[in-house]
Amino acid sequence: MTRLVVGTVKGLYELEAGASEARTGSGPLADREVIALAEDEGTLWALADGRTLLRRERGDQWAEVAEGGRFELTCLLPTTAGLLLGAEDARLLRLEGGRLEPVSSLDEVAGRETWHTPWGGPPAVRSLAQDRAGRLHVNVHVGGIPRSADGGRTWRPTIDVDADVHQVLAHPSLPDLVLAATAMGLAVSEDGGDRWRFERGGMHADYCRAVAVSAGAVLVTASTGPSGRQSAVYRAPLDAISRLERCAAGLPEWFDANVDTGCLAADGPTAAFGTADGSLFASRDSGATWTEAAAGLPPVRAVALAS
Repeated sequence: MTRLVVGTVKGLYELEAGASEARTGSGPLADREVIALAEDEGTLWALADGRTLLRRERGDQWAEVAEGGRFELTCLLPTTAGLLLGAEDARLLRLEGGRLEPVSSLDEVAGRETWHTPWGGPPAVRSLAQDRAGRLHVNVHVGGIPRSADGGRTWRPTIDVDADVHQVLAHPSLPDLVLAATAMGLAVSEDGGDRWRFERGGMHADYCRAVAVSAGAVLVTASTGPSGRQSAVYRAPLDAISRLERCAAGLPEWFDANVDTGCLAADGPTAAFGTADGSLFASRDSGATWTEAAAGLPPVRAVALAS
């Protein structure tokens, strides 16, 4: 049975399958901004306020694990190389012995001096992925997707920096399929990141912010730009990704803000996404149809599916 776990600007909410109301807890995540979530074989991980890493084992309570210290944390991913965390200033950290230790090898990647942000501030690690072949993919905003084939010891750039990547995602079972939501459309690599193509056909705009794989379909969110006007969710069969179609059944015609990085998640045919106005939508058929699972939540920052 799948449970929806939702991080918001004011606490964590959970919605059991078939429930009509999301519940919130009173533990260490109460009233805190939960900016990222990840599930790993029954263990849930969360980032709170960009500073604190927390963990909950199945049937247990949330517990603080480590602090970011001088690093403002942005995202996290359980990998075969350990739990990795992204941070502002395009830093990568690894959980080691209860401490967050910098992965300094990312500082040496070729082209790092070209990384930037549209507003002139320092770049950040926005999302992380590991493909089934074991390669690590780090989405830098704005800095492309550096890739490591040796557990993070060395890195090399892949996609063009100016693609403006907002999320990278590896297929859960196909070893070489990697997807990215970018400002130039849905980026697709079928060789683990060596080469990329951009799919835009069928979408009303190219600016994409989130991507997920739901059984035999890919889901991606798109809008007219950073402000998120006319935001929508699209889907396509994995064997025909160029055939993107807007998800309509059960959804508003448009959303007023971007469905953002980390706010769209899927596990098998179950998919869910949260919005900036505090709505949660769920699908049991890989995005063909949707229902509003919850409304009136604080603005959503992260969504995960847990068993």
